[in-house]
Amino acid sequence: MVIAALFLALAYLMPFLTGQIPEIGSMLCPMHLPVLICGFICGPVWGAVVGFIAPLFRSLLTGGFPPLFPTAVCMAFELAAYGAVAGVMHKLLPRKRAFIYCSLLTAMIAGRIVWGIVMFVCLGTGGFTFAAFLAGAVTGAIPGIIAQIILVPAIVMLLDNPKILKLRD
Repeated sequence: MVIAALFLALAYLMPFLTGQIPEIGSMLCPMHLPVLICGFICGPVWGAVVGFIAPLFRSLLTGGFPPLFPTAVCMAFELAAYGAVAGVMHKLLPRKRAFIYCSLLTAMIAGRIVWGIVMFVCLGTGGFTFAAFLAGAVTGAIPGIIAQIILVPAIVMLLDNPKILKLRD
């Protein structure tokens, strides 16, 4: 629970750091990194809880960044899917580099699909099109996708190291 709280704190704080670079700050998807890692390290339940709470918590405490509706609400479901899927896949698959990437990519795809579905439900056919889905889920998030693919597996492999696990206990 304490480690999950640390990941929640990171999800709250990281957008402050990336927000200092307005051109790419939100494109880096700063809340996604701690949620994905939380799913891997703490498991699917804590990953989903941290993922769901993080954008809502941040929106309410910062006065609307991200805006509560529809952005933070849709992100809550997206990030919950990230944490849950990353955690489930990491438990089911061997803890080897290739499977960590497989788990990560599966979580990223599932989360983006969930985000698209929830955006469609919230905005309807007139406000959310397939082009808007591609722009929001892929095109506008390329720097974040790259950061996730580079950083998450490296951090998970480091934290899954038995020597590090001994320090965590």
